[in-house]
Amino acid sequence: MYMDSDVVIRFEHVFKSYGTIEVLKDFSLDIKKGQFVTVIGSSGSGKTTMLKMINGLLSPTSGTVYIDGKDISKENQTLLRRNIGYVIQGIGLFPHMTVRKNIAYVPELLNQRNKEKTRLAVERLIKVVGLDMDMLDRYPAELSGGQRQRVGIARSLAANPDILLMDEPFGAVDEITRKMLQNEIARIHITLGVTIVFITHDIKEALKLGTLVLVMNQGRLEQKGTPEEIINSPGTDFVRELVQVS
Repeated sequence: MYMDSDVVIRFEHVFKSYGTIEVLKDFSLDIKKGQFVTVIGSSGSGKTTMLKMINGLLSPTSGTVYIDGKDISKENQTLLRRNIGYVIQGIGLFPHMTVRKNIAYVPELLNQRNKEKTRLAVERLIKVVGLDMDMLDRYPAELSGGQRQRVGIARSLAANPDILLMDEPFGAVDEITRKMLQNEIARIHITLGVTIVFITHDIKEALKLGTLVLVMNQGRLEQKGTPEEIINSPGTDFVRELVQVS
């Protein structure tokens, strides 16, 4: 199968059903290296299902998902996930570990014999997500919601992933913190060049962050395009109504 070398994620005629309920219907998509893809749609539109297929947490009923040209159903799932960061709402930090230990968890597994390499990685990441070094010895309960979310992002970046998956990561924080985190993740994207797939229910967030915006509706890809294309040339009534909200 021919694939453009820039394409890092491909969905090819993917269907996903739970019993008689189809949550993805003939879903095809190419995501290129370094894109920031935001995915917007109502609840039940298939957004999270699509995201979980990228790191092999869910398998298609039919169709194929490729990462770097490889059918992921035939790949070692542990190795696959090592190259994919995953950030969810309410991040799930280890409460009994300091911030340093939380971020170092994956690097320590990968660099068991090189503690200095891990220490440097942790200190670099805490700066990347805009936190002070004195945060490293605090515990999650001593942090604000926004600070915990930043630590979660740092942890997801700790194995130097090529792909970062984010499922409504800023949904549980206040509006001011949300805007700060949006600016932070946009800066991280530019700085690291990582490919990001970011799910949101907020059209303003999708249009602000995405270099490519996907609009999903009832398991189908309703429209994809740059923020400007989505705003100026909505392809369906569903997209038009969504954009009017913004």
